[in-house]
Amino acid sequence: MGKGYEETYRRAMMDPAGFWAEAAEAIDWERRWDRVLDDSGKPFYRWFAGGRLNTCWNALDRHVDGGRADQLALIYDSPVAGTKQSWTYHALRDEVARLAGVLKAMGVAKGDRVLIYMPMVPEAAIAMLACARIGAIHSVVFGGFASHELATRIDDAKPVAIVSASCGVEVNRVIPYKPLLDAAIEEARSKPKACVILQRPMCQAAMIAGRDHDWQELDAKAPPVDCVPLAATDPLYILYTSGTTGVPKGVVRDNGGHAVALHWSMRHVYGMEPGEAYWAASDIGWAVGHSYTVYAPLLYGCTSIMYEGKPVGTPDAGAFWRVIAEHDVRVLFTAPTAFRAIRQQDPDGKLIGRYDLTRFRTLFLAGERADPPTVQWAEEKLKVPVIDHWWQTETGWPIGANCLGIEKLPVKYGSCTKAVPGWDVRVLDADAIGQAIEIKPGEIGAIAVKLPLPPGTLPTLWQQDERFVESYLTTYPGYYQTADAGLIDEDGYIHVMTRTDDIINVAGHRLSTGGMEEVLAAHPDVAECAVMGGRRCAERAGAARPFGAEGRGQPAGGRDRGGGGRAGAPAHRSGRELPDGAHRRAAAEDALRQDPARHDAPHRRW
Repeated sequence: MGKGYEETYRRAMMDPAGFWAEAAEAIDWERRWDRVLDDSGKPFYRWFAGGRLNTCWNALDRHVDGGRADQLALIYDSPVAGTKQSWTYHALRDEVARLAGVLKAMGVAKGDRVLIYMPMVPEAAIAMLACARIGAIHSVVFGGFASHELATRIDDAKPVAIVSASCGVEVNRVIPYKPLLDAAIEEARSKPKACVILQRPMCQAAMIAGRDHDWQELDAKAPPVDCVPLAATDPLYILYTSGTTGVPKGVVRDNGGHAVALHWSMRHVYGMEPGEAYWAASDIGWAVGHSYTVYAPLLYGCTSIMYEGKPVGTPDAGAFWRVIAEHDVRVLFTAPTAFRAIRQQDPDGKLIGRYDLTRFRTLFLAGERADPPTVQWAEEKLKVPVIDHWWQTETGWPIGANCLGIEKLPVKYGSCTKAVPGWDVRVLDADAIGQAIEIKPGEIGAIAVKLPLPPGTLPTLWQQDERFVESYLTTYPGYYQTADAGLIDEDGYIHVMTRTDDIINVAGHRLSTGGMEEVLAAHPDVAECAVMGGRRCAERAGAARPFGAEGRGQPAGGRDRGGGGRAGAPAHRSGRELPDGAHRRAAAEDALRQDPARHDAPHRRW
């Protein structure tokens, strides 16, 4: 692709069709594409139009046939359930093929939707891959998500079948899922034909005759099925984000561009090699869990770690180091919140010394702003590069990063480094709505991406083309609106400061909440902090006075709000339709998932 970052980036900008066609050669195609980029339907762009492939084949079968049959594909490590399991590529392929046979026998066909409502268990990944195998479109919803919110997603996706589990397991309690699922199905107007339920030993779910089926019983007698060739532009999955209209936004991911971009990113962004172990400490319900727990590591021939636990409290702040040492993890991808929790409970990093991390190579952070004190603490204690990078649910893979597989660039604290090749990132005048006015380096504005977006990004929203255009492409014509605010400095480094609706106006000055939070976070006793506008001052003077709130963390073993890659302090959101960005709904959705008193509460907008 090129010898260095600048050369690689330049080629991706000058010849995107040639650049991505070369990347696509790493993927198995049943039929090659007619056009690398089909721009005939602007502003809707389609990558690898005319091509046919199967994502499950590329993630599993081709590795079995290509000499990796006995290599570990998936490792499940659950301190909360006291369980560890592993699958080779051969064993995982066979497991997926059998569940695909189960779904096919239930009448699930190409293009049908299957909703997956499960905890962080390997069966969730198996269900995703089984759908991909037969061309069904999966939609993963957080296990334990409130019944009403689950019902809205059922009504929007209209799944033929739902795959779920009897319960989720937290540090100190078991959360039954089946009552939540039953209530959601009862409320929803669209009813699934069948539900496949994984009965976990710590909680047996009551089954509804004629609708509910036991996973283990069906799996024992299911015939395996082969992969179905799909158009590169066919949907692989729908991932819902919060909306402001009462109807959730279903981000669509296609098959072809998704496989190409994720495969490319494993080597060029994360610096991985096939056969190495990669761990994205994220819930399966997030875009990170989709992209970098399930699909990208398997597409690239790596071993993926699936962790059902927390960064602290399972049993202590050394949990991550145990997993890294035990499973020979080379790269960890998690959220800054997780490291702030670890730092708060083990500020001197004493627990790190208990484990052999000599083969651990890099820590990647994303999901929220990586404050410099946290990054510097991790660098000092781990003695490895700590790379902040930036992306969103909608984009599916990194927009800005220090691409270690191309060239390691100098780190600037508070920056995600430069635009990843394929991304044309600009900073625009945030107040020039309906225009696209680029501003000077160093000035804070609205971060946007010039169209077309690269492969692997959302081509549209599920059955809502007009909403897709209105939400993302209208504010700044010719650009994708990220709804993040920040700047690009004189060296081309991107600094993502906050969401565009989190900018505080004081006496005509636009202040970044992220910049102020950075000051608060520098204090050694601060584990979490948030900056917001003071309402009384705003009413009096037409502007907001910044107000900082800091949290000093939980005692050891306390409830962690940012574990497993779920991240982000609550942030006010305006009623304007904006991209989700993953990190800004984390606190609300995590509370809905983990606090039983709020399971049936209306969904909260933060």
